[in-house]
Amino acid sequence: MAITINPISPVAFSVFSFDIRWYALAYVVSFILIFWIMGRLMREPDSGIKLDKKQYDDLMTYVILGVVFGGRLGYVLFYNLPFFISNPLEIIQVWHGGMSFHGGLLGVIIANFLFAHKYKFNGWKILDLGAVVVAPGLFFGRIANFINMEVMGRETDVSWAVVFDGYSNVPRHPSPLYEAFGEGIVLFLLMLTLYKSTNLKHRPGALSGIMGMSYATIRIICEFFRAPDSQIGFLTSWGLTMGQLLSGVLFLIGLAIFIWAMRKPATK
Repeated sequence: MAITINPISPVAFSVFSFDIRWYALAYVVSFILIFWIMGRLMREPDSGIKLDKKQYDDLMTYVILGVVFGGRLGYVLFYNLPFFISNPLEIIQVWHGGMSFHGGLLGVIIANFLFAHKYKFNGWKILDLGAVVVAPGLFFGRIANFINMEVMGRETDVSWAVVFDGYSNVPRHPSPLYEAFGEGIVLFLLMLTLYKSTNLKHRPGALSGIMGMSYATIRIICEFFRAPDSQIGFLTSWGLTMGQLLSGVLFLIGLAIFIWAMRKPATK
């Protein structure tokens, strides 16, 4: 028997008639938590990265812009281009939802190397540290997806299937929660363990490559339980989704980066 859930308002609270949405709140909490963890790791003696306050603030700005612009443009280009061509003003209305992890990742990578070039840092070391701390942001993003009833799962008769009362009577996998667990909790524990317990931090690019491969693997698995985007559907007759296609490409890129990093001499 499915679990019936009363839909949660996408608005968390209002301040002077200004709506604060769960989706925006998830991003704010994510950025605060990610940069707090990143700051603590940077202060460790063997981090290999020392930023002053201005540099750290600039890094935050670069990353935030990379996530927002990259994530939105990725969604526009990969998932719903015909709609946005017909409704261009919708592109800037991010509060309606619609962000692509793969686009956001590309935006962060570009922003990271622009920052590193400006301040003459090793961009791979900064990217590796970001790979370790990004998972909490993915966790809160998926929780917001669930609250907004976005990217829900395929129809199922498992006992933990969910039905949003008054919205749909079809029991579905709570796939955003699967992704919150896999992409958020499992990925974070994996990356933090590798950072703390191995010497991979001294091989710039290695942790980034592992993160790309690990995320891609988790995402491909979760996509088997997640309904394909209605505007796209399955890409093949045997059920390939856009998320799986993009994650497959990400896996190969992550593997190439990891092999490249392991062939280079270790740094201090």
